[in-house]
Amino acid sequence: MNAASRACFGTLVFLIAGPTPGSAQAYHVARTMLLGGDGGWDYVALDTVGHRLFVARQNRVMVVDPSDGKVLTEIPGLNRAHGIAFAYEAGHGFATSGADSTVTMFDLKTLQVLGHTTAAPDDDAVLYDPATKRIFTFNGDAHSSTVIDASSGQRIGTIELGAGPEFGVSSGDGKLYVNLEDKGAVAEIDASAMKVTREWSLAPCQSPTGLAVDRAHHRLFSGCRNQVMAISDASAGRLITTMPIGAGVDGCAFDPGTALAFSSNGDGTLTVVHEDGPSQFRVVANVTTRRGARTLALDEQTHRIFTVTADFGPPPPPTPERPRPRPSIVPGTFTLLVLDP
Repeated sequence: MNAASRACFGTLVFLIAGPTPGSAQAYHVARTMLLGGDGGWDYVALDTVGHRLFVARQNRVMVVDPSDGKVLTEIPGLNRAHGIAFAYEAGHGFATSGADSTVTMFDLKTLQVLGHTTAAPDDDAVLYDPATKRIFTFNGDAHSSTVIDASSGQRIGTIELGAGPEFGVSSGDGKLYVNLEDKGAVAEIDASAMKVTREWSLAPCQSPTGLAVDRAHHRLFSGCRNQVMAISDASAGRLITTMPIGAGVDGCAFDPGTALAFSSNGDGTLTVVHEDGPSQFRVVANVTTRRGARTLALDEQTHRIFTVTADFGPPPPPTPERPRPRPSIVPGTFTLLVLDP
């Protein structure tokens, strides 16, 4: 192959393999839709079957039509709502309630509450593992994961993690991965045996929160509070590299169709990282969102991103329990942001 042929072939491979940096830079806030209502929020989850967006909202879960921002209904009875997971085979959804250590199970068709299961203090992130058909909650204060049968909603086990977990992901083959926030590490879990099998450091990452996975290449993307994304080789159990991101990250996502990883940052940015290859990564965009838009959900079919935030007022006076209170939320300003590529 001569030099001209090699150059042409290289260009063709690049075009087939993934998007150009320009396509990533084209991400922008295409629509904003006022949802309203009072209270804080946490995770956002996209129901890809029912085409609905679920938002954990302090004492409830808001169910929203992402096409027009209409609030379809609310799932009540939570106390410091955190995460949402869907077990489509069982027809059940699950939402964690950190202040009372419970998990609410609801019907995915009717959205009616079916029951409650006791997890452990500060149950936060939650995921469904299709290999074992189990729900796993990650309990910050309890330093554990609670395992729940997705069909019955019954608690079937506890996994001791030895540190405070944040977000977790399923690799789809019976392995789970979870960020250990106070250790700056990732733990690998055997979902069937319900035990930790490995752990590795993410240093220089500090306080990893959001987590995403590239299942095809066994790569993990941990959003860290010291403004880096730590990228790991899950097969080898080691850190590959870190990429700079915005401040206040709380959510990460990976799009296998575009090889783009995202971190949603509370400073009002969305950092976009392109996976050029299994060991090569680069930041291709920092998209302006809005202050407080720290969690996200990705639609892998449309490549659209959803995030939420509100307007903020002054913080309340400090107390011994909350020496650095967060800014107050202006009632009625809660908003859905839709980012298109």
